Amino acid sequence: MSRSKGKRRKPRRVQAKPRSARRQGKARFAVVGATALGLAVCGWLLWSNLSSVPHGRGLELLRLEVLRTIPHDRQAFTQGLLWHGGKLYESTGQYGSSSLRRLDPQTGRVERRRNLSRRYFGEGLALQNDRLVQLTWHSETALTYGLETFEPSGQWRYRGEGWGLCWDGQRFIMSDGSSLLTFREPQGFNEAGRLQVTMRGRPLAQLNELEYAHHSVYANVWQEDFIVRIDPLSGRVTGRIDASGLLSRAQAPGADVLNGIAYNPRSDTFYLTGKNWPLMFEARFVADESRSRD
Repeated sequence: MSRSKGKRRKPRRVQAKPRSARRQGKARFAVVGATALGLAVCGWLLWSNLSSVPHGRGLELLRLEVLRTIPHDRQAFTQGLLWHGGKLYESTGQYGSSSLRRLDPQTGRVERRRNLSRRYFGEGLALQNDRLVQLTWHSETALTYGLETFEPSGQWRYRGEGWGLCWDGQRFIMSDGSSLLTFREPQGFNEAGRLQVTMRGRPLAQLNELEYAHHSVYANVWQEDFIVRIDPLSGRVTGRIDASGLLSRAQAPGADVLNGIAYNPRSDTFYLTGKNWPLMFEARFVADESRSRD
């Protein structure tokens, strides 16, 4: 077999770089390498710092400064609470005894009441303009009412359990007993996003009654005697409010868990109570000087 011939190319002549140029190239290489190493170290330090933030850094510890106590109906299984126009509005639960109520915040007296159908277990409560919205536990139905009359004005459907509800001025924020908050549209109650809540870097489940104040979401945690303050942008818990010891030993029998948060912007105070509690408390959240940070 014959091989075809091709033109023989002249070898290329490679001109060696001067020693000064080679030294400059090595120097540039060293600088680039050092820069890359520095960036890598900085990146690792930044990641390390960020990853340590949820494990305690930035969690403000607060306590209650109780200003006064108010009588509360022991038969009220409180599931939702809000303040508007000098009045308190309350949603109560339990099948066969769920209700929507308006209370006098000075005396605790029930001024207006509407009982729910026996098939509904009342849950969280929010106010959007002049419309009250009340969740139900397992019925996947939000009930709406006129603010002044409590007359039913409609229903919205959703999937899953209903626990807590609040209104941030633009959208509803809802809990379902998990570590998730669900954002819902003002018309139709359609889901518009979800956010996982974390405390010290771990999901915080059993989120219950909700209130919106100071650009944050405040939440009861079922079966816990503390309240958490949540950043609605990141989901991170930024504050933990110790609400233990509100009821005396004599008042505790028959009382269920802490539940119910209402914010009064005029006085910058919060109203707190619990399921079947004999009292409601008006309080401020203040820094715990003995444990300001966790």
